Amino acid sequence: MNTGFIKKHFFAIGVFLLVLLRVILNTFIPLMDKTEARYAEIARVMAETNNYITPQIDYGIPFWAKPPLSTWLSAMSIEIFGANEFAARLPYLLLSILIVFLIGKYATKEKLPFYLPGFIILTIPQFLIHAGVVSTDTALMFCTTLVMLSFWEGMKEYANKMWKYLIFLGFGLGLLAKGPIIFILTLPPIFFWSLYTKSFFKIFKHFNLLIGLPIVAIIALPWYYFAEQKTPGFIDYFIVGEHFKRFFDSSWSGDKYGFPKQQPLGIIWLFLLAFALPWIQVVIGKIWKHRKTVKTNSWVIFLLFWLLWTPLFFTISKSLIHPYIMPIIVPIALLVTHFWKELQQKKLVIGIALIIPVLAFFALIAGTFTNKIEYLSKTDKYLIEKNYDNQIPLYYYNTKSYSSQFYSKGKSKSITKEELEKLVNNSNTFFIIIPKKKKVDSINDSFVLLEESKKNQIFKVN
Repeated sequence: MNTGFIKKHFFAIGVFLLVLLRVILNTFIPLMDKTEARYAEIARVMAETNNYITPQIDYGIPFWAKPPLSTWLSAMSIEIFGANEFAARLPYLLLSILIVFLIGKYATKEKLPFYLPGFIILTIPQFLIHAGVVSTDTALMFCTTLVMLSFWEGMKEYANKMWKYLIFLGFGLGLLAKGPIIFILTLPPIFFWSLYTKSFFKIFKHFNLLIGLPIVAIIALPWYYFAEQKTPGFIDYFIVGEHFKRFFDSSWSGDKYGFPKQQPLGIIWLFLLAFALPWIQVVIGKIWKHRKTVKTNSWVIFLLFWLLWTPLFFTISKSLIHPYIMPIIVPIALLVTHFWKELQQKKLVIGIALIIPVLAFFALIAGTFTNKIEYLSKTDKYLIEKNYDNQIPLYYYNTKSYSSQFYSKGKSKSITKEELEKLVNNSNTFFIIIPKKKKVDSINDSFVLLEESKKNQIFKVN
């Protein structure tokens, strides 16, 4: 291929290859326990039962921790493409691609390549990971991006009216993606920017709340109403528990679906430095260099308020994980784009940014050819797909894994020590997955070891 062509279209080619890498990873990497396999199984059950009101963590057991937007997307994809990891992950890849196209215009305004921001964002480790992970964070990121960019565009004189309504679409979808957190992550930076630029009252001139608020309500409230009607108690658990106690009380005992994540105060800043490298370091360097003049640029100030608010908000929380930086990945990419022309050693920074994608590709190749993926992955996919006969019962000693539920299409059943002893004494035929760390006294000559992974073993009992 002509080197001139590659140089001219470097970022477009880079975006294509990075998306292709994510497609390959989405296809060949199994769903991992616990979080990703859990969300995928909730979507699979939704598609199977056709219950699009109440997400279920198991048949008949409601999942109250998150609203349904991400589950809806994965469930619809599973209905079209089947119950597999690629289908479950596809919506998040499509949302990520949509974000790439949404932010490209901000490069062309600077007379830079359209795909430059997309290349930057796809080489941010946190974004690249979540372009192919079944979770609620990518949908929330898309909604916060839609809200913030719609606000920026809508505040312009003679702005396209589309933006004045897209912001309310973003709020409504955000309520369905992860709940009221959409307001917490977007309204404060908008408020602070409007005060800084003395444009607070202009907001009400550019955005018609009498039309916008009903749009938000029409999008989100019907599901909240029907969810509470079908499973009373949901509103109290989700609004009070998940939005307040979860973040400010690390010992909250009401968490039905996980465990409190004990983290040091301020850990969100370390997550930001680690999972957004090398681009967050570029932003810090440029802002420091222009610290005396940057305050006069309303666009940069807007992006800074957007970037800084989320980690500031979560600084006082001890219960959080690294995907909480997802909503501020876009302003990082746009700030780098803004300072791109004056960035020295571009090739070096690009090279550093490509290290993780390249390592991911070669790790996949090595893991595939050496079977390390099958053995080391935190999943029961291979144990089930290579050994399980769905005409015979499948049990999981103690608490079944979400991956065993997904890959057995809901046939994996938890079994206690007493129940296992009873089955063995009755000479039943069945499969059972047993974690290696569990000591099982019932194992005898009737247990035939079929295969094992690093963590689990699958037996056939005759």
